[in-house]
Amino acid sequence: MKLSVVMPVYNEAGTVREILDRVIAVPVEKEVIIVDDGSTDGTREILRYLDLPDVRVHLRERNGGKGAAVRDGLSMVSGDVVIIQDADLEYDPSEYPRLLAPILAGKVDAVYGTRFKGETRVHLFWHYMGNRFLSLVANVLYNTTLSDIETCYKVFRARCMDGIRLKCNRFGFDPEITAKLLKRGCRIAEVPITYYGRDYSEGKKIRWRDGLVVLGALIRFRFFD
Repeated sequence: MKLSVVMPVYNEAGTVREILDRVIAVPVEKEVIIVDDGSTDGTREILRYLDLPDVRVHLRERNGGKGAAVRDGLSMVSGDVVIIQDADLEYDPSEYPRLLAPILAGKVDAVYGTRFKGETRVHLFWHYMGNRFLSLVANVLYNTTLSDIETCYKVFRARCMDGIRLKCNRFGFDPEITAKLLKRGCRIAEVPITYYGRDYSEGKKIRWRDGLVVLGALIRFRFFD
């Protein structure tokens, strides 16, 4: 089994090298595909001169959003299983083996790391409530029981994406891929993960408007796509 780590990056000069070192340290066969989404804070200069085995860097000409960066990364994967990894330090790559276990055991096709059942830094209340609400909407619309659809840690067999065309460019990526995996009939498990969420002063980017994007995407991909 080869793991493909897709890492979208936007203005993470302070953390990108540390998170990359943590990913590389995970003892599984893997490739790392880093997609810089038009960073302006020096991140591109850090990435431009990386020369590490099994690490590829793609520099987008302009900012297109997380979904666009992930889509570029997915087009480059060669592994059997894919995981999405943010370039900050909110998520812990040492948990990859635990996330991969249900897939390797043949029990499911995808695993979501849920932040609401593991060790979690106390974080923003309205982010918490918004995520719970959006997860509830997803469960009602798609008849499932996910607790955290907005988690970064989405792990899935690469073949799950065969024939699926992703369209959303920004934070609509998370509901879109969830909707399309569920509509395809992919088996999904949740695994508790640790989460040390940052606040806006530490560089958090998602805003309340992005919650409306997620809500619209859940409805759109349930009924109109």
